[in-house]
Amino acid sequence: MDPKLVALKAMYDKIYPKTSNPRHLGQEVRHDLYSGEDRYFRDNPETSGMAAEDGKIILNPYTEEHYKSRGVNFNQDAVIENEALRLYMRKNKIEPDFEVTPEQKQYYEKTPYKDDPTSMRQTILSRIYTGDPTAQATKAQEEYLKHILSNRPQGG
Repeated sequence: MDPKLVALKAMYDKIYPKTSNPRHLGQEVRHDLYSGEDRYFRDNPETSGMAAEDGKIILNPYTEEHYKSRGVNFNQDAVIENEALRLYMRKNKIEPDFEVTPEQKQYYEKTPYKDDPTSMRQTILSRIYTGDPTAQATKAQEEYLKHILSNRPQGG
């Protein structure tokens, strides 16, 4: 295959990730941001993506440069996987009820999840799902995630 075509395909795949990836749990990525979302992302480049109110995954177009400038690797696919699991839990009304460790509570103390235990637990599960070490996962939490994933219908 022509090297230019390979490079273009790689660039396209990075900008427009495929939603057929089974780790995306059938969730869709929306590429067009509403003005409020764009403004929020511009003001918060450390927020790499979110499960939007319309049930789609949106990605922050300002994040990659933010992390690059700090010498940090950025994995967009992990962001999609993280938000896909959040949407899956939201759509299926899954409200995790496992114990949160004191270390996890301290980690989320300065976040919007501080006063939202369901979102905190969903965040922990999403981070376990993507292999994010900030999850500080316990065996019970890993088992909880396995249970959720093993009981989901194929394709979503």
